Amino acid sequence: MAAPASAHRVLDTVSTVADLRARVDAWRAEGLKVALVPTMGALHEGHLSLVRRAKMLADRVVVSIFVNPTQFGPNEDFSRYPRQLEQDRFKLGMAGTHLVYAPTVDEMYPQGFATKVVVSGVSSGLCGDARPGHFEGVATVVTKLLNQGRPDVAVFGEKDWQQLQVIRRLARDLDLPVRIEGAAVVREMDGLAMSSRNAYLSDAERAIANYLYKTLKRIADDIDAGKDVGHACAWGISELGRLGFGPVDYLEVRDAETLEPVDAVTRPARVLCAVFLGKTRLIDNVAAGVKGGE
Repeated sequence: MAAPASAHRVLDTVSTVADLRARVDAWRAEGLKVALVPTMGALHEGHLSLVRRAKMLADRVVVSIFVNPTQFGPNEDFSRYPRQLEQDRFKLGMAGTHLVYAPTVDEMYPQGFATKVVVSGVSSGLCGDARPGHFEGVATVVTKLLNQGRPDVAVFGEKDWQQLQVIRRLARDLDLPVRIEGAAVVREMDGLAMSSRNAYLSDAERAIANYLYKTLKRIADDIDAGKDVGHACAWGISELGRLGFGPVDYLEVRDAETLEPVDAVTRPARVLCAVFLGKTRLIDNVAAGVKGGE
């Protein structure tokens, strides 16, 4: 007896570069366009929104799941970062993903691996200063994923705005034949940006976490209304401290594309912040400037 149309199908998963390329090459032979959504797993609605965006841009969607050790610092949360492959595969199957690529560390970084991709400029400051070596790890693994899967388009979330600019720059500079697509931040009902690390928050911390977005939005609104950038950011740092956040890694306004610091907003900019709430590091950003607002 045939299964009902609504039955969940088993989602194909490959773990080697050879198997990934074989699947992509077969799709290409059929004239199909391929999208890649790189993730580290522990998937939530924000990730699934990237899959939906990818489905609008291509005929087949590959989602990679790989907790990349090279982008974690020695005192960061690599060992406790949530890993839940079967749950992730179920969610991706329901979202219409066509293939999961889940390589091992040895597949991604075989013995003797000795190459790093360094993107200057947009990787400086912000998380680049707060997390030394982080963007080298990001740039290297993303370059490998794009080369391994050879997609037509790759979709990344805008929550980590600096990371998105790093990836756009490396794709341009290395002449990679891929379109880098940014997708808007997906938020909880109270405004908190969705993140796998939100699971680390205690109930009390979660109750105030949404004020990060509200504070950044207030700064953006004030700047768009003509308030001094420096004063607006100083108020924001003070306000986050009053609300129970801290320490603040950074709270700055930067050009949306170049990530150069700005004293006055005359073109699209972003208000960017990384701040701790208890032991959890939260990042977020909002638009400001001539096309400001969200």
